[in-house]
Amino acid sequence: MSRSVRTLMLAAAAVVMPIAGAHAAQNPVPVAAATKSKTAVTVVLVHGAWADGSSWEKVIPLLQAQGIRVMGVQNPLTSLADDVAATKRVLADVNGPIVLVGHSWAGTVITEAGTDPKVKALVYVAAFANKEGQSGGDLVNAYPKTPALGSVWDDGHGFLRQTEQGMIDNIAPDLPEAEARTLFVTQGPLAASTFGDKVTVPAWRTVPSWYVVSADDRVVSPQMERDLAAQMKARTTVLRSGHMSLLSHPQEIAAVIEDAVATVTKASAK
Repeated sequence: MSRSVRTLMLAAAAVVMPIAGAHAAQNPVPVAAATKSKTAVTVVLVHGAWADGSSWEKVIPLLQAQGIRVMGVQNPLTSLADDVAATKRVLADVNGPIVLVGHSWAGTVITEAGTDPKVKALVYVAAFANKEGQSGGDLVNAYPKTPALGSVWDDGHGFLRQTEQGMIDNIAPDLPEAEARTLFVTQGPLAASTFGDKVTVPAWRTVPSWYVVSADDRVVSPQMERDLAAQMKARTTVLRSGHMSLLSHPQEIAAVIEDAVATVTKASAK
């Protein structure tokens, strides 16, 4: 190839590549087309306080192995309104029915965000499930104080974190200590004001619900979890697990979510 021909080809590529990039930006590949799914149902996972989306890292591949499309929410943890807004942005990107899953504080989030008409099932994992006008603080104060509340560290800027020892002893006591220490480093600080934020219209009133109780929970009262599951008339699974059951018992959590997906899929086919 002559130097002049090579120069012309490079010049043409320099012109075409930005145009192609702009075209791709304006006409992105649909997410559904980029994901091999065997079901029309999408699972949206919402993480809790003192965590981030990686807390679902062991559950996600199990669901994907079953051909289930999965999307995650990264909560800012700055207020209920902000977390609901982050969740709704993800819901808006989904075409078709949704199974909305929340762990811990995210139970309050999915309770508020789950009124989206595309949400056909709710799955609560050791999570809050508020009534109308009820805050997370209201629920916490209705039960004996759990050990994790004693290992909260106030950073002096309006945000709460778990201490490293609290993460090891209370948040993730049934995980290897190295994993618990990683959770300490990656935790999302929670705005202290969030537990005063109240739910307006609880989605579980009208949306079928599943609940996974962590019987050995040191963060959320296990009795509260049982009471909330009964209040919602949820399909309930009880695990001998600490608070982070999504990491210590991922197979069991995935199985509950898969059951919700199967139920929604069957109902959608009618």
